[in-house]
Amino acid sequence: MLLGCPAEEGGSGKTYLARAGVFDALDLALAWHPGGGNAVVTGSMQANCQAYFRFHGISSHAAATPHLGRSALDAVELMNVGANYMREHIESTDRLHYAITDSGGTSPNVVQNHAEVLYLIRSTNSKKVQALYDRVCKIAQGAALMTETQVEICFDKACSNVLSNSVLEQLLYESMLAVPLPRYTPDELAFAHAIQDTFRQVDPINDLSLMGVVGPRKAQLAQRYRELPMADFVVEHRHQEINIPGSSDVGDCSHVVPTAQFIGACFAPGTPAHSWQMVAQGKSGAAVKGMLYAAQVLAHAGRTILEHPALVQQAKAEFLERTAGAPYVCPIPPEILPNRHARP
Repeated sequence: MLLGCPAEEGGSGKTYLARAGVFDALDLALAWHPGGGNAVVTGSMQANCQAYFRFHGISSHAAATPHLGRSALDAVELMNVGANYMREHIESTDRLHYAITDSGGTSPNVVQNHAEVLYLIRSTNSKKVQALYDRVCKIAQGAALMTETQVEICFDKACSNVLSNSVLEQLLYESMLAVPLPRYTPDELAFAHAIQDTFRQVDPINDLSLMGVVGPRKAQLAQRYRELPMADFVVEHRHQEINIPGSSDVGDCSHVVPTAQFIGACFAPGTPAHSWQMVAQGKSGAAVKGMLYAAQVLAHAGRTILEHPALVQQAKAEFLERTAGAPYVCPIPPEILPNRHARP
């Protein structure tokens, strides 16, 4: 079964699909993600949730009648200050990110009667994320109390942490070695070189494909990345219990069925995630070749599973041990729909 999964990055598309039972009929799931190298992903990625905090105040003339105003922007700023102090008292793997998405206007001579901040909260599992979210909500309510404004808390989306599966990781690794890697034209390599010249200060040791490598070997592979316009090897794989400081809605699929994923090289090694350089390479010839390589790896792995059905049982046994038989619980409340709270 081939499943298209929309809105992976900002919409938690697979989380909504998991909540709707789309993955329930599967025995297992295999996924891939474009990156700067070729590697099987191991360990876990973080759970997260996202919410809008919309403050409503009272507008007034900032010079003539400031005493009549109640600033929603003040509330946003106080909330952010509170969250910054909270950072001292959270686990080292926890993350609080925010963006002020509405500052209430462009005139400093008018007390802002509306303002909005969007928070993204991360931790190693959904239970911890919920605890952090509850604390952030209290900070928002405190900011509203201090400014005599009102706060509207709009839960937006969430995703679970990734549960790894060593059986399926090894399957993908063997398939990656069995499928020939792409060959690139001189023009494709020249373009990759040109892209690399724009981020010489970026250390490729942070490439997602190297997250599972430790010790001196990681530095050695990073040096290879510095010398190559496109990765021409598969990173050796070893299953590990590590925490990758990022999130993926693949996590929700992995709580429903045994799941594994890999990185296929579509960009010059070390390309920063969420950058214009990544966008510029998104439709390049090298990226298309990386996508086709990934499709062949998935096909090879699927054929191997059909020829060796015992792999399915082994993967399921590991999954049941890891989950202790607990059913999947969606981190998005049932009443929340995709983009329900996004502003026009």
